[in-house]
Amino acid sequence: MRYLILLTSLFIGFISCQEDDLLTSSSAKLEFSTDTVMFDTVFTGIGSATQRFKVYNRHSQPIRISSVELAKGNSSQYGINVDGVSANQVKDVQIEANDSIYVFVEVNIDPSTDDIIEKDSILFYTNGNIQDVKTIAFGQNVNLLMGQSLNTQTWDATRPYLVYTSCLVDSLETLTIEAGTKVYFHENASLFVLGSLIVNGTLDEPVLFKGDRLEEFYQDKPGQWGAYTTLENGATYVFGGLHFLPGSFDNKIDYAIIKNANKGIQLDSAVGNNYTLEITNSIISHMNLAGIYAQTSRVKGENLVLNNCGSHAIAMVLGGKYNFNHVSIANFTPYSSRNTASVALNNYFVSGDVGFVYDLEEATFTNSIIYGDGGENGNEIVIDKADEGAFNYYFDHCLIKVSEDFDMSNENHFQNILRNPESGPRFVSKEEYDFRLDTLSPAIDAGKAEYGAATPLDMNQNDRTTDAGPDLGAYERQQ
Repeated sequence: MRYLILLTSLFIGFISCQEDDLLTSSSAKLEFSTDTVMFDTVFTGIGSATQRFKVYNRHSQPIRISSVELAKGNSSQYGINVDGVSANQVKDVQIEANDSIYVFVEVNIDPSTDDIIEKDSILFYTNGNIQDVKTIAFGQNVNLLMGQSLNTQTWDATRPYLVYTSCLVDSLETLTIEAGTKVYFHENASLFVLGSLIVNGTLDEPVLFKGDRLEEFYQDKPGQWGAYTTLENGATYVFGGLHFLPGSFDNKIDYAIIKNANKGIQLDSAVGNNYTLEITNSIISHMNLAGIYAQTSRVKGENLVLNNCGSHAIAMVLGGKYNFNHVSIANFTPYSSRNTASVALNNYFVSGDVGFVYDLEEATFTNSIIYGDGGENGNEIVIDKADEGAFNYYFDHCLIKVSEDFDMSNENHFQNILRNPESGPRFVSKEEYDFRLDTLSPAIDAGKAEYGAATPLDMNQNDRTTDAGPDLGAYERQQ
């Protein structure tokens, strides 16, 4: 019996040893979750986001990879991390039976080159076999900005600009940005303006302001850029992506696309009686908080589209003066629920037991659309006033979404309102962010001719004065 037990133990041990033996057959191959790791538009001199893939051992025995290495070795622009080990070459990597490991990859493009394609391969040496996963990155040279104070200068479309840490247009200086220029922002970076900003985009070549993550996943993702800081009480204060500081004046933006920030534009305390900002023919989209956040400021806007802002499309707080004509607010937020109004008006601030009241000299919306899928108690406009200060506002010839309880009876504030049309504004496609009007839109020809004549060309340079009446919003329907 003792002999039988010994034989049985030896047999089991032999089987166990066989199961634990490394697989050494040259026919045993690894499998990979991808054959190519691709980086889409990596800025020169700035490391990429990290990509990853999996390496599988589909066999019933462990397998040992003699070496995982970059084909270009030490001259490679890529870096790899193999199962927790970072090096250009990692030796003796074992994958257990029916198991897998991760390989992480990043790339840094040489800033001394022009636009290039950077290629390499990650080689896997196993039992005399060589397998590879290819890597490819598309590099783009940029003008890199890291905290500079900017004097008067002009940016053009020759190379994109990357604001890696926040920059300031200094007092009495002017930054001019010409048509077709692309300005990318890293996370927690803003462009602060103490002097003046002039944006000269065109219909065919708008100026682009957006985050520096260019992968497809990030195209419509809000909150990618804009400076923020933590206050002493632990709260987070968020600055505008384009932030106009007190004292800034004579700012003009024409044909810009501003997207993916925390706040698109913020304006603080106006100086003098002129507008702090005149913005025309521009799109502000996919903001985590507000599209335009103006406090005690002066803003004029024409032919604007503001869409998919997580809090307000336009917030006018602590008084000021505001005039908007032919604006399309299409505030749909599929990535979050929103219980705030797209348009907010306010003229006071309370800190502890102390209140501060400011005059709202004027806030007008004409020939405009104010619509969305949220709102404060179903209202896409909110009126928040202190009676001690002036509070002058006026909506005329507008399509507005409000609740049944919202009072629009005062003609000093509301005239010729398309209130909650059953069909909504009937945009061509809110899913594709096409906020032109379809053929059955109630906003067609619903505007006032006087306001149309003040802004005779729509955002696409179509004449809105030649038919029965101007359409509401930024776009004139073309038959």
